[in-house]
Amino acid sequence: MEIRKRKTPERRCVGCGETKEKKQLIRVVRTPEGEVILDATGKKSGRGAYLCRNISCFRKARKSKRLESGLSVQIPEEIYERLEKELLEEKK
Repeated sequence: MEIRKRKTPERRCVGCGETKEKKQLIRVVRTPEGEVILDATGKKSGRGAYLCRNISCFRKARKSKRLESGLSVQIPEEIYERLEKELLEEKK
């Protein structure tokens, strides 16, 4: 009897475009209420986009508006600033 390996889920970073394991990425979520937040657990309900855990990918996604297209929502500047601050704090 052969034991089958489970396939690890992979997602693509909206910043650099690299495909990585889901656990290595951070999920940014647009909740059903329309709020944009970081989802450390990866389980919150809503539309999600994934980013590498480095600030350069976040800045690339911000500059090219890939987060906005991935989440299908306009993201105000203050939310980008809050997300960047949370991402930097998570690194510590």
